[in-house]
Amino acid sequence: MNIHTWARQALAQGLDAGRQAGYEETMLLRAMLGVLVEHSRQVREADDLRQELLFLADNLDDQRDYSFMRP
Repeated sequence: MNIHTWARQALAQGLDAGRQAGYEETMLLRAMLGVLVEHSRQVREADDLRQELLFLADNLDDQRDYSFMRP
């Protein structure tokens, strides 16, 4: 199992536990994202983390074509 598969499974388990506790999925995801950023900030430089978050936010559209990609 690669690390991304493990992370997806851990997220699914956390979401299931949160739903069972009565929390809405949107709020669970927001809380998890906030906690992940807090913990990442403890082991990474703020600018490095900021750049990664900006890259992820800028690339949310799965249908977008990029100039470096071939058709």
